[in-house]
Amino acid sequence: MRQTVTYRDQIKAATGAGFIARDISFENWAGPSKHQAVALRVGADHAVVYQCNIIGYQDTLYVHSQRQFFRECDVYGTVDFIFGNAAVVFQNCSLYARKPMATQKNTITAQNRKDPNQNTGISIHACRVVATPELEASKGSFPTYLGRPWKMYSRTVYMQSYMGDHIHPRGWLEWNANFALDTLYYGEYMNFGPGAALGQRVKWPGYRVITSTAEASKFTVAQFIYGSSWLPATGVAFLAGLST
Repeated sequence: MRQTVTYRDQIKAATGAGFIARDISFENWAGPSKHQAVALRVGADHAVVYQCNIIGYQDTLYVHSQRQFFRECDVYGTVDFIFGNAAVVFQNCSLYARKPMATQKNTITAQNRKDPNQNTGISIHACRVVATPELEASKGSFPTYLGRPWKMYSRTVYMQSYMGDHIHPRGWLEWNANFALDTLYYGEYMNFGPGAALGQRVKWPGYRVITSTAEASKFTVAQFIYGSSWLPATGVAFLAGLST
């Protein structure tokens, strides 16, 4: 049975090495008007979150640091709802954009790598990027973007994932004018669905359409978080490489 943990303005923080959460719902009930309201913060190395719901609006999930793996999870939010500087892979997850406040734009990720030598980033692999029914009914008024650069070397990739038509054709959003557009690394590899069309994507120097399997493989479970060496002991299913 899935258990539920709810919060108003508080954070559930996981910091111990080898942390595993399974069949739990983490929800912050603060609501969109409270702006930043984290439901779950993970800073544990070799962390696994499996078949969990993580529900909020702005800043729902703080992937703070270390190596993390999310599998078959549902994550709900509006502004920067997956953010932080972990080396993290999301696999077979559903990322649900919700209806934001009237003046807001949805951004799924806000990755904050501060140094090009950090081996961190957000990898979204074989996932579903979709809208809740409430947003679906009014998506024309509330654009949703794949991410924006919180720090100078922000790094996020989407690979082999479905993208709904709520995703803005530009794909990505600026943080502040030209900040980090030359230094970020944003990539898309073999995504599909109405929101995955590449023709109108941003032309930033740091953005790229990944065409090389060798480059895409750098962001897989096996290479990005070295998951083949520690995930088998958790008993959680995973795909080590790219989908065939």
